[in-house]
Amino acid sequence: MNVQFLIDRLSQAPSIISALLVGVTTEQARWKPAPDKWSMLEVINHLDDEERDDFRQRLDLLLHQPGQPPPPIDPPRWAIERKYNERDLGESLQRFLCERQKSLDWLRSLQEPNWNNTHQFPHGPIQAGDLLASWAAHDLLHIRQLTRLHFEYLRGVSAPFKTEYAGQW
Repeated sequence: MNVQFLIDRLSQAPSIISALLVGVTTEQARWKPAPDKWSMLEVINHLDDEERDDFRQRLDLLLHQPGQPPPPIDPPRWAIERKYNERDLGESLQRFLCERQKSLDWLRSLQEPNWNNTHQFPHGPIQAGDLLASWAAHDLLHIRQLTRLHFEYLRGVSAPFKTEYAGQW
């Protein structure tokens, strides 16, 4: 596993995510393409909570206390209970950026971590290296989601005109 590559991706993703949120109005930040889909505001608050309450915490446990079960997580429930869509976009982004910096500082401070440490999750075994790789992949999934939200919002505000000339999504 190329640990440095993954840490580099984790360090570069915040600038991409920040750029995707530049100029987004409160209306656009809270807009959802469907009731069961997330808004941009929900995505950034999810990223913040995942940074603190999922990836960093679970990876720390797996590296330093491999037999210790991680605390449960429930991101869809958090979005509702923690009222993601009622928050301020700028403050939410800043919280995420601060948490990511803490994660990067922590990752860079690790001394010879055992990426093969394994925990048996309900859906199967996960190694510490799996968590690190998944963390970087998670960013990309939500960068794609934010881009899609921009695209769908643009199509809506462009009506009755169409966007097909731009190419296929």
